[in-house]
Amino acid sequence: MLRARNLTKRYRQGEAEITALDDFSYDFPPGATAVVGPSGSGKTTLLNLLAGFDRPSAGTVELAGVRIDELDEDGRAEVRLRNAGFVFQSWNLLPTLSALENVAFPLLLAGVPREDRNRRALELLDRMGLAERANHRPNQLSGGEQQRVAIARALALEPAVLFADEPTGNLDSAAGALVLDLLLEHATGERRLVLVTHDLQVAARAERILHLRDGKLVQVEES
Repeated sequence: MLRARNLTKRYRQGEAEITALDDFSYDFPPGATAVVGPSGSGKTTLLNLLAGFDRPSAGTVELAGVRIDELDEDGRAEVRLRNAGFVFQSWNLLPTLSALENVAFPLLLAGVPREDRNRRALELLDRMGLAERANHRPNQLSGGEQQRVAIARALALEPAVLFADEPTGNLDSAAGALVLDLLLEHATGERRLVLVTHDLQVAARAERILHLRDGKLVQVEES
């Protein structure tokens, strides 16, 4: 379902070439996998490559049986829509849409009828404890509420793979614990969660931890 082989990403910085990720290979099993490492170790670069937001300089990424590294941007977006959800560190809610409309947006892109997508979106907001905030726009919500809306949106299509980039980083301990519980709850059966975090206590809740350093996978820790 999610497999990386010899995944490498290089950037030009002036005259220098920077290797952000170096020869990363791993088969992601079902359940929760945390990715940890110091700043600049390649964590977010890895997540962007696995989710198809960026293309590697070398190596392959297979998502849902499809080599997404071979696809153009539209092709990667289609595979991602059908198989993956993404919780951004900055949430990336659409400011002109209500909480309900933000959650329903992936369902709209997938062609789900309006009545069905609104019902699904409201069910998810209710799970997040936000049913009464469904008609509020992002600027009317607290940071913790916006993060829960972002998670509801990521879960709207029940993705086989859920990616999360520092999802608790901007939250207080109570809101962070709620967010983490919701993410881990999704990673059951054959579903997968790939979680980038700087917080080792958060990482410890995952079934395995991948340690990155200088763009390299240096340790795999199983719980």
